Amino acid sequence: MTDHSTDASGPHARSAPRPAGSPPPEHHAFVDPEILDPEIDEVPAADPTLIASARGLFVLGLLLVLIGLNLRTLFSSFAAVLTEIRADTGMSVLVVTLLTSVPVLLLGLFAPVAPLLARRFGAERVILGAMVLLTLGLATRGLGLLPAMLIGTAVSGASIAIVNVLLPGLVKRNFHHRLGLMSGLYTMSICASAALGAGLTHPLFDATGSWQFALLAWTIPAGAMVLLWTPIAVRQKHVRRATVADGPSVWKSSTAWQITIFMVLQAMMSFSVFAWLAPILRERGIDGGTAGLIVSVSIVLQMAGSLAAPALAVRMPDQRVINLVLALMASGGFALSIFGPLSIEVGGAGSGSAGSVQLIWVWTGLLGLGQGGLTAVALTMIILRTRDAHAAAHLSGMMQGVGYGLGSSGTLLVGQLHAVTGTFTAAGVMFLVIGVLAAFFGYRAGRDRFVGEEHTVEEHTVEENTVEEHPVRKAKRAP
Repeated sequence: MTDHSTDASGPHARSAPRPAGSPPPEHHAFVDPEILDPEIDEVPAADPTLIASARGLFVLGLLLVLIGLNLRTLFSSFAAVLTEIRADTGMSVLVVTLLTSVPVLLLGLFAPVAPLLARRFGAERVILGAMVLLTLGLATRGLGLLPAMLIGTAVSGASIAIVNVLLPGLVKRNFHHRLGLMSGLYTMSICASAALGAGLTHPLFDATGSWQFALLAWTIPAGAMVLLWTPIAVRQKHVRRATVADGPSVWKSSTAWQITIFMVLQAMMSFSVFAWLAPILRERGIDGGTAGLIVSVSIVLQMAGSLAAPALAVRMPDQRVINLVLALMASGGFALSIFGPLSIEVGGAGSGSAGSVQLIWVWTGLLGLGQGGLTAVALTMIILRTRDAHAAAHLSGMMQGVGYGLGSSGTLLVGQLHAVTGTFTAAGVMFLVIGVLAAFFGYRAGRDRFVGEEHTVEEHTVEENTVEEHPVRKAKRAP
């Protein structure tokens, strides 16, 4: 990616591919891989958001972070009161599976649509429209009627997919001089969104006695963002743009497919945490408030994993080991959360005291750290396996479309296995298998090579038995 703070051609200049061995811009290794501009291939380049002053830039950054706080409550809030919903409505497993898997599927299906809409109407206005639809979708879901819940969930999932894709581009274009800070805040806001949905929804139910209200409450922050974002969106001037092809197709690269399959497998686990971890804990006898708290803490630990893992990964000669370890860590934590012991007795008559250690916090903590790190390194592969920002953006689009689209099968399979067996034990075994597969493809994706240059690497390996070190890691280790 081009360091726009020093590029004389300005923040929208098209970045040229980096020559082999050349050091990247200083911020490159620290930028969240999600902060890639989906409109990077468009001509003329998209303009920064029109604001009046430096204070306006601060407000813009704050609003982008607050929008991020609305992008995962859809998934975690439903799971937090699923037991109460089924007890009240007799909702079938098939419907539950649809309500948990369809929004994830739509994340993948609508990801390619977002740049098309932004090219026609402008990213700011498209985000405004998506937030309006998200508010309406959450409100419709909160009515509690089965058709309304299905429609509202689908509309909300599609809306989140649009914002998911376009928001990072706004962050990159407007805060090219503070990408490290803004990408960190943006990533944490999305994790915080899932944690808030998991941790606050059941207390809202306890306070009101209505699961409908507990779900409906999440329209409030979404609606507030519509009101706050409208002045920014309506003042934007938009010029219709065209796209130009740039570079080889990532769809023909074996490395790109290994990274994408790695992303699919981690997404199968990641969204299953949001959708099913709370019901799993409830089935194991943990009350709703405590289950929500455990899930919330596990998701908060994902933040720690997502911050630490990429910083470690870029300092390694390659990422094979860290990908393998994190995949097994996440899947093992998930499986133990399903069928591992909830607690263990310590002490006894001989010591004069007895007590127990609540192991479920250990298992879900292991899951949180592993899953957060796994998601982050999967996204970091976008940066480490591409030569320039254009290839990175194309690989990101491929990973989001295929990754989220096929990743939705994780929540679907959990529901179906539970319907067939009556327990979540089979799902625990499934996550162990997914973890082994993720470890395999993560190991393959972690090899030090670039997307589209596999044959070049093989020729160099045969002739010289050496592979060029990625410039990001070279720069990180430089004194």
